[in-house]
Parts: sequence; structure tokens; C-alpha cells
Amino acid sequence: QVQLVESGGGSVQAGGSLRLSCTASGYTSGTYYMGWFRQAPGKEREGVAGLYRSGIATRYADSVKGRFTIYKDNAKNTLYLQMNSLKSEDTAMYYCAADQTPRGYWSFDSRQFTYWGQGTQVTVSS
Repeated sequence: QVQLVESGGGSVQAGGSLRLSCTASGYTSGTYYMGWFRQAPGKEREGVAGLYRSGIATRYADSVKGRFTIYKDNAKNTLYLQMNSLKSEDTAMYYCAADQTPRGYWSFDSRQFTYWGQGTQVTVSS
């Protein structure tokens, strides 16, 4: 079992920055895939950024490329999402997700992730 706890959400004006954190605990060894998803009211959950291959490889949704950066501090077992140049359309509940199945590829399909955090709200005002 892996427990994920997010923090760092809040309200910010368009153009601003936020950094989300996701601290993992429990049996984290072999957590091959970690990522960030978001869900806005009335919309489906969508993948934002992912980290895999022992933290070497990253993937980003087209909508956040060049603005968001995903990275991990292994010593702290914490995953981060640095969000810059925020836009009103980035407003959503952000979730951290993890999975230990060695698929060998990245997928933004939320059904392929076993562990989820409780979410942290990000609100960007224009």
C-alpha cells in the first residue's frame, strides 16, 4: 500500500506560480510511475504530468508543456509539480497518483493508477 498526501494548492492570479507537493509513504519501493492529474468542475479527470523510468523520463500534457515541471526528491519521497505562467484554465482540483505495475510505458489513463491522493485545489483568477 502507498499513501499519497498533496499540498501546495491555493489561489493565484493569472501569470503567477504555485508548487504542488505529494509526499508518499508506505511501501513506496517499486513505485514506477507517479503523476499529476487534474479535474475541473463538470470535466473529466485529465493527466497533466508524469514521471517514470526511475525519474529519468517525464511526460506532459500539451496544455502545460513549457509551463509546468514535474520532479521528485527521492530522499524526501516527495513528488513536485512546479506550475508557472498559470492561466485561468488551469483552475482545477489536482491529484497525485502512483502505480507500481512495470508497464514499460507512460499512460495518462487514470484507470492505470492504483494509488491516489485526496487532491489539492488550484484556483487561478484572471
